[in-house]
Amino acid sequence: MVQSNAFRFRSLVLLTTIPAILVGGALWVLGSMVPACRVDEHARLTSPGSNFDLLVFTRACGETPAPNTQAALLPVGDALPDDAASFLIIGTAVDVTARWTGAASLDITIPAGADIMRHDDQVAGVAVTYR
Repeated sequence: MVQSNAFRFRSLVLLTTIPAILVGGALWVLGSMVPACRVDEHARLTSPGSNFDLLVFTRACGETPAPNTQAALLPVGDALPDDAASFLIIGTAVDVTARWTGAASLDITIPAGADIMRHDDQVAGVAVTYR
């Protein structure tokens, strides 16, 4: 008895499509369970060379978000992506004063006693000074 190629092709399609649909559906359900984050921009300052925007913001995730203050460098005019890495993270909501002191240098003033969780001195070729 000769097996037809049509039967093998249908079997292959079924054996690959059904698991793909099941995995995709499971990922969609799991993705809907992850709490969405809200970003509130506090300041956006464009560098003198118009290479970067310094964004000072708060990221709130979940039902009872912890207060925080963060800063990140972005290409000019870009929105903050969900996976953006912040070079400054403070574990409380504080007023941060920032200014560009050159095309590749920033000055950031943080209130005394702030709960600093991360502060990089260099990011994307930009030197950062904290006060």
